[in-house]
Amino acid sequence: MPRAALAPSTVRGGQNPEPLSAAPAARLGALRWVLTDIDDTLTTDGRLTAAAYAAIERLSAAGLAVVPVTGRPAGWCDLIARLWPVAAVVGENGALWYAYDPASRRMRRWQAAAEGDRARLMALAGRAMATVPGTALAADQPFRVADVAVDFREDVASPLPIEAAERVAAVFEAGGATAKVSSIHVNAWFGAWDKWAGLEALFATLWRPLREVLDEVAYVGDSPNDAPLFARVPLSVGVANVAPFLARMEARPAYVTRAAAGVGFVEFAEAVLAARNNREETQE
Repeated sequence: MPRAALAPSTVRGGQNPEPLSAAPAARLGALRWVLTDIDDTLTTDGRLTAAAYAAIERLSAAGLAVVPVTGRPAGWCDLIARLWPVAAVVGENGALWYAYDPASRRMRRWQAAAEGDRARLMALAGRAMATVPGTALAADQPFRVADVAVDFREDVASPLPIEAAERVAAVFEAGGATAKVSSIHVNAWFGAWDKWAGLEALFATLWRPLREVLDEVAYVGDSPNDAPLFARVPLSVGVANVAPFLARMEARPAYVTRAAAGVGFVEFAEAVLAARNNREETQE
């Protein structure tokens, strides 16, 4: 699908993303890590398509470490780390990471130190849902260990606009919690982490300090809770459905795909693989 138009008046405090086609081929070809959100970045209409999954597999087979970075719960992350062709997965907006080694059949796990009172967090969730009718606890809440997720677009009877999610987030923030809005949930927690902090912990344990390898890292996302990574990863990419969120984001991606959601991720993966193949041919 054509890339959504990004009028200058819709983007405050930053530059419009450039089209992915403007990304330097040399940078794409030199990547070693691909970090990606899941919901509405890998998935399309709530489903992981065969094409998007195959794109992950092709990147992995080409020698890139693919790391989903998601607001989804610990229970999902255990499954993803075990069954998907990924190097690791960061979950609950950076509260934890899992990495599975098929050779040793060993799962490595890390979790940030949670702060505050779980009962207090759930009470804030109840207050937020009462303030914004039509919201509900996310269906995946039983599988979470560090945060609470309030659903405003995934399983609720009538999907709510982003303004409703922002009202939910405001209730959590007034109660002293951190709150982040994704394309489907508002995630909230007591603790000093976000997606960037979770990735720093992962890279320091498995590879090298993240700040030392940023020239070899790309991040792909679609919503406000991706802003910490859009701000810090120079080669950051939004799939086309990021457009409605840009005016509300503290940091925006450097590039944007022409296609939305999982099709946009496939577009990105194909660009990376083409640049990588060209680089290898040039070096021969």
